[in-house]
Amino acid sequence: MQVRKLPSIPIALLPIAVLIVMALVSISIWDIGMLIPLITAVAVAAIIGKALGYTWQELEDSLAQGVSRALPAVFILFLIGTIIGTWIEGGLIPTIIYYGLQAISPKIFLALACLVPAVVSLVLGSSLTTIATVGIAFMAIGEGMGFPAPIVAGAVISGAFFGDKLSPLSDTTNLAAAMGGVKLFSHIRHMLWDTIPALLISAILFWFIGVSISSNSTADTSHLEALMGGLDEQFVIQPWLLLVPVLALSLMLFKMPALPTLLLVSLMGAATALLVQGSSVTDILQAMTSGYTSTTGVEFMDELLSRGGIESILGTIALVIIATALGGILETTGAFKVLIGSLVSRIKRSGSMVAASLGSGFLVAFASGEQYVSILLPARAFLTPYKKMGLSPLNLTRTAEASGTVGINLVPWSVPAVFASGVFGMAATEFIPFIFIAFLVPLINLIYAYTGFTIKRVAPEEDGTQETPEKLLSSKGN
Repeated sequence: MQVRKLPSIPIALLPIAVLIVMALVSISIWDIGMLIPLITAVAVAAIIGKALGYTWQELEDSLAQGVSRALPAVFILFLIGTIIGTWIEGGLIPTIIYYGLQAISPKIFLALACLVPAVVSLVLGSSLTTIATVGIAFMAIGEGMGFPAPIVAGAVISGAFFGDKLSPLSDTTNLAAAMGGVKLFSHIRHMLWDTIPALLISAILFWFIGVSISSNSTADTSHLEALMGGLDEQFVIQPWLLLVPVLALSLMLFKMPALPTLLLVSLMGAATALLVQGSSVTDILQAMTSGYTSTTGVEFMDELLSRGGIESILGTIALVIIATALGGILETTGAFKVLIGSLVSRIKRSGSMVAASLGSGFLVAFASGEQYVSILLPARAFLTPYKKMGLSPLNLTRTAEASGTVGINLVPWSVPAVFASGVFGMAATEFIPFIFIAFLVPLINLIYAYTGFTIKRVAPEEDGTQETPEKLLSSKGN
């Protein structure tokens, strides 16, 4: 039997360093995406694991274990691909675009592009679904009004991840609460201190930018008329079609499991396409499989609406699988344990403890690109040190979401960034500078950490709950 050793700090950092260097070169020079950098990092981690005494079978099992965490997200992504296709085929997204162009003032457009997705994602509990539906609509409206696409994308993503962080229906919200062993709504209430200020500041910034852009440019009414004419010619546009998205949002309030709910949402788009738009069953199935093909005659609109389908999601799913596999092997070989443990062992003050848990979340986010792993590992590693220092686990679950749910959008190869990149048809590095909430939430948490404001303390013998994380995970109902 081989003796397994823990890696040294430099060795534990090596796969992450390889990933980051190759990612930067890929983005700036090679332009080959993130698959090769991630696979290379997995290979380096496997070689290190073999040198530490692990068998190839154990390393393969660690890859499979990591990927198993992503399977629920993979099936959700498949369904989101069908939703994009059927909601365009059914004229639902075009209808939102059509009436949005008529009703929204350019001066408040960017602020609304942030606030409306925030409300939608709070109801849905899903940032990805929000981006794939109302997000596409806001991108088209913004393009029609002359706003730069990366700024609009940043506004939409900022709003979408507000709800992902606070919604009781969100999987990441439930995961963070369970990993910290705290009650779900106690966790949500504690997050109001960082998430609401971040959203309000983001909306104000987008409002200022929107006023500046709209004041310095002249609206091209002929462009808008051509756009609306193209939509009206290709789709049946009626105000009552807006009831279908409202019905879809209402459906989410019944707290049904995510997969059957998303399937119903997709079928609602298919039914609208069949009964209202006059699409054939073949057209609908093609939209679900390979996406919708737009022929409005307006070039940018055709580019934006020609998307969706399961095939469009396959690249994102490949990244999810490889990123979570990397997270699995780094966890099994002890790389995360060494890196996070080295942080914890040097901490003497509570402010530094909170800041270190936030930093460790970003470390895992850059290494894995995956939300679940970026929340789960730091939360598990810091739970006991938090309790020993008299810090409530509520502080830990808040920082875990600050980095793992929201801050991870700053990682160009992360699952959320890659997904948005595919939906919006632009490189993640183009819109990341405008995801203001992803910068603000971690920054606000750092300020709280070192000022002590909103930091909840408990007596060392109190842990804030009588339930273990494992028990909460197995019994959570949302």
